[in-house]
Amino acid sequence: MIIKAAKRVATVEEYYFSRKLAQIEQMNLAREEKIINLGIGAPDGMPPKQAVERLCADAMCSNTHAYQSYKGTPELRKAFAEWYSRHYGVTLDWASEIQPLIGSKEGILLLSMALLDEGDKVLVPNPGYPTYTSASKLTGAEIVNYPLREDNGWYPDFEALEKMELEGVKIMWVNYPNMPTGAPATREVYRRLIEFGRRHNILIVNDNPYSFVLNDKPLSILAEAGAMECCAELNSLSKAHNMSGWRVGMIAGAKELIELVLRVKSNMDSGMFRPLQTAAAEALACDKEWYEELNGEYAARKEIASQIFDLLDVSYNPQSQGLFLWGRLPEPLIERAHSIDPDKCAAEVISDIILEQCGVFITPGFIFGSAGRNYLRISLCANRATLQRVVEKIKTLKL
Repeated sequence: MIIKAAKRVATVEEYYFSRKLAQIEQMNLAREEKIINLGIGAPDGMPPKQAVERLCADAMCSNTHAYQSYKGTPELRKAFAEWYSRHYGVTLDWASEIQPLIGSKEGILLLSMALLDEGDKVLVPNPGYPTYTSASKLTGAEIVNYPLREDNGWYPDFEALEKMELEGVKIMWVNYPNMPTGAPATREVYRRLIEFGRRHNILIVNDNPYSFVLNDKPLSILAEAGAMECCAELNSLSKAHNMSGWRVGMIAGAKELIELVLRVKSNMDSGMFRPLQTAAAEALACDKEWYEELNGEYAARKEIASQIFDLLDVSYNPQSQGLFLWGRLPEPLIERAHSIDPDKCAAEVISDIILEQCGVFITPGFIFGSAGRNYLRISLCANRATLQRVVEKIKTLKL
């Protein structure tokens, strides 16, 4: 390349899963039986039938293929507002407090670009979703990790937070139900986060795409008193509606915040394909039977995934929520991993051994932060037969 890359690019690396998928693709070229990937949380089920039908019907119309509003169609914004009212008990002004997104991941970068200047600070959970860190780095912000510990239920330690140097912190990323740990959302934690944000003038952003998965009582931080003053929430159709490839998400928050997000977004894209928006509105109208059937399937998969961890003597919380099962390696396995490669964390070593010996990829927890170095994460986005096949493969593992 004849010119130098921007300095900001040097602060981030290629996404771990992007690199790992490339490795798996190369391995598959030399294998008769393909690698079983239990890494990424990409739902494998069909979206709601009515959403697919609406997409096909509207795509056949001659007037649906032009540029669309940057703000999203009124139909979609109203559907999001009704969804929040029906399931979360939250009243949102569809015209000013909701911004549709090309997946909620886009919202992490848009918020960061709209609110952060170089040198600003951001509270990021450890372990936590890597994009919180990378988006912050791309803006030149300083990352301030706050630990989530298993002995504290994977919730913030508010006493420890109060003792941290908080001068200059503008955003705190939170994610409940939590990824990767599966810790459920609670109203008490939400209330304490709101109190913390108001006291220190920090925007609390709750990333909430897992609220319906293995959970029959979805919660939103925006349902709590005072939340709109200091909180925003990201949400998505990816997980609870089997629509990850559709890239339909949203951000909800105060009118002033939504206007700032739109100011950035309107300079970056030209609006979502209209049939996608009308189809998403249909999906948001799903009744409780849709979620019950979805969770029945995930519960059955989780039971099989638990057998995988049992064979490895990995400890986990059977009551966890979301699309993953998160577990801690036993001490003997941690020691064994360190003896094999002292330069790598235990989770990466064990994950690589399982990949090489069994042809199964299980995510090592270190990619979510240093607090995950002794943990593994299994995605539930594989059917029961595939997960059962993994059980049989793990039985042959030699460590």
